[in-house]
Amino acid sequence: MMLKTQCMLCPRNCKADRKNGQKGYCGAADKIQVARASLHMWEEPCISGDKGSGTIFFSGCPLRCIFCQNRDIALGNKGIYLSESELSAVFLRLQEKGAHNINLVTPTHFVPQIVCALNLAKEKGLKIPIVYNTGSYEKTETIQQLEGLVDIYLPDLKYINSKLSSQYSNAPDYFVIADRAIAEMVRQIGKPVFAGNIMRRGVIVRHMVIPGHTNEAKEIISHLYYKYGNDIYISILNQYTPHGDLTNYPEIARTVTRREYQKVVDYAITIGVENAFIQEGNTAKESFIPDFDELGLLEIPLRTL
Repeated sequence: MMLKTQCMLCPRNCKADRKNGQKGYCGAADKIQVARASLHMWEEPCISGDKGSGTIFFSGCPLRCIFCQNRDIALGNKGIYLSESELSAVFLRLQEKGAHNINLVTPTHFVPQIVCALNLAKEKGLKIPIVYNTGSYEKTETIQQLEGLVDIYLPDLKYINSKLSSQYSNAPDYFVIADRAIAEMVRQIGKPVFAGNIMRRGVIVRHMVIPGHTNEAKEIISHLYYKYGNDIYISILNQYTPHGDLTNYPEIARTVTRREYQKVVDYAITIGVENAFIQEGNTAKESFIPDFDELGLLEIPLRTL
């Protein structure tokens, strides 16, 4: 499956000629670019388990939030180029290493190539669940290409307030777009399914609490719970770590306080949320942000930058 001459995979509709080497808003042309592929222990417990999630960090991003924790790769300036066949080999190698699943991080702008690579890998014995890990700035048409291939959706719901999404992510339409995308994910997957403590199918919607915006977090949790009930899990994150140049955004140039986070968790409990993940202790630290050192990509012949 090839990119069209004018790329309109994501809501940016930038129409970049990625097929012929032009980079889109996401920072990527048509060649798959990956910064890291490894067993990752820092996802939700039902995703990482005791063996790790086979996590593949793609370079570039259609959202590019100003506080991005993965800023080293979000601009598409780091990583190794892979063909669809080589990416499928990475999937299979992670399965061989015991990964509970294949975890595709920020994959939106490479969906056509990923579909091809997944089909190739499944033909060669890929059996573990596929996780689609996204900021949710997704077209439903793009998500529909993944039906039958993805088993677990791991989307963010970052904002409801369009002023915030415009200010921090240059996406005033973020909530409308993300809400539709998440609805499509839930339609595809249905209710969560577990094998022991490991999720096999399901949707986990994440919200990372932003400093000074606990009311926004409460609105998001309320929206998700009253719309989906126990058909999804909600993951409330306190690991916000200020990154990049936030000189013009002093209100978010700090970590979330324990009091702020606890207010959000208490609210979720008060309204009846049961299917939830919360974080304990001070998780706003670099251990949650891996080194994008091309780990796991140098074990097979690959084309480098």
